[in-house]
Amino acid sequence: MKYETIIYWSEDDNAYIAEIPELAGCMADGPTAKDALHNVEQIAQEWMETAQKLGRPIPEPKGRLKYA
Repeated sequence: MKYETIIYWSEDDNAYIAEIPELAGCMADGPTAKDALHNVEQIAQEWMETAQKLGRPIPEPKGRLKYA
């Protein structure tokens, strides 16, 4: 996956959260950072499949963010 992924611990969720900012709303959680990353990769694939079915554009990966 070439999209930048941000992973952080959420006290509220008591889990790691992984987000792909370039894919609006694409995020997942997991008990470990590795699990959260694995889960968000699956969600990203589903996000792109859904976008294709709906005829919506899929953004090109931009790489690293200038700020986070």
